Amino acid sequence: MRKRNTVIALVASASLIFAACGGDDDAVDTTTTVTETTEAPAGEPGDIVEVAVAAGSFSTLAAALGAAGLVETLQGEGPFTVFAPTDDAFAALPDGLLDALLLPENVEILTQILLFHVVSGAEVTSDLVTAGDVQMASGDTATIVIEGETITIADAEIAAVDVAASNGVIHVISSVMVPAGVDVTALLAG
Repeated sequence: MRKRNTVIALVASASLIFAACGGDDDAVDTTTTVTETTEAPAGEPGDIVEVAVAAGSFSTLAAALGAAGLVETLQGEGPFTVFAPTDDAFAALPDGLLDALLLPENVEILTQILLFHVVSGAEVTSDLVTAGDVQMASGDTATIVIEGETITIADAEIAAVDVAASNGVIHVISSVMVPAGVDVTALLAG
């Protein structure tokens, strides 16, 4: 029941975003709050999606996951490691890019970008993070760089680590990562 409520809430959130995209120049409401989720039993973390939604600073990520049809995937058995951009990270994208990514005709690009934030089949906690290349669920490679106390992945700084979920771990990042082969500037030109 808990997962079903989260899926319903995220689909409703994504529907609000698509409704806001009615006209070409309309702004997309990326601050939609998902409120229909239920909490995991006390002492037990929810899945990746539930934990992200409950944190309150990932509503844009949750809406994007809903738009790309990835909610159910990230509620699966896992394990997953998710490098989760905050709402502020999405807000820092160039003007119009998020609106363009959330359009139904750009779902493939959105999906590839979101999967570039996921390591599937591995729970990479902070004690396992090492400098070097990591294979992401998108099929692309992201490079982790460690300089003193600062850790980056694909040039996005990891701001918080080891947010536990029942099916993996979340690391909070400061910017949205885009795989090298994805040209988002073409979306802005259209």
